[in-house]
Amino acid sequence: QVQLVESGGRLVQDGGSLRLSCTASGRTFSSYTMGWFRQAPGKEREFVAAIRWSSGRTYYADFVKGRFTISGDNAKNTVYLQMNSLKPEDTAVYYCAGDRYAPIFTPSRHDFGSWGQGTQVTVSS
Repeated sequence: QVQLVESGGRLVQDGGSLRLSCTASGRTFSSYTMGWFRQAPGKEREFVAAIRWSSGRTYYADFVKGRFTISGDNAKNTVYLQMNSLKPEDTAVYYCAGDRYAPIFTPSRHDFGSWGQGTQVTVSS
């Protein structure tokens, strides 16, 4: 298991930008798939973006394509989610997840064994 800690969530205005960070510890995740999910009140946790650490391949949910970018920094054991053109409907708790065996394409939350505690992102209109 890898331990994950997210940071960077806060209140931002409609159209604004945020960068979320997820720092991993406990073991190397060079062979992991790392993902970002989000959960709004009363809704299911949904996939946002994923990156395969070894290849750098990325995959995004349709509703964030062109607005969000997932990336990683090997030296810092950190995965980022750069979020631009934020909308009120992006308001949610954002979770970082990791798993050695999670697929890079269309992963579900059930594919990930390690999760962070979540960070709140609120976009005001």
